[in-house]
Amino acid sequence: MDTSVMEQPVEKAELNSLDIARILECLPHRYPFLMIDRIINMNGDDSAVGVKNVTFNEPIFQGHFPGKPIFPGVLIIEGMAQTAGATVIAHDAKTGGGKSIVLLLTIDKAKFRKPAEPGDRIEYHIRKIQRRRSVGRYEAKAMVDGTVIAEAEIGAMIVGE
Repeated sequence: MDTSVMEQPVEKAELNSLDIARILECLPHRYPFLMIDRIINMNGDDSAVGVKNVTFNEPIFQGHFPGKPIFPGVLIIEGMAQTAGATVIAHDAKTGGGKSIVLLLTIDKAKFRKPAEPGDRIEYHIRKIQRRRSVGRYEAKAMVDGTVIAEAEIGAMIVGE
């Protein structure tokens, strides 16, 4: 029996996505304020895509707005920030960082182009602009079906728990 295959070291798989269980390990947010369901296409802490499945069952639609449910823009920004935060925490945990949380510092250049509604799948595309120690800046775009519905630059700070 050829044992050469068994003797080769197994390389650790790259972290390229987070399911909901892993997101809950990375972020302190819980229902109804967790704004992402999954993170895909992770490239270290350089870029990632957060996914939010907007459903009519969400409590926000009881008041925003009855008869014309629209997902609030401020929650889209929060989804962008949560995507960046979970990506950074997961990356830092993989590279030996301690348990931390990410605090939102700034929101710049925010623009809202189209509303999101129940049934939409929002993708939060984030890209690191720069990170120095505990402070980072991220370009973020929220997209539905390939169309940009919102964008912003997000500043955040990592702090120990």
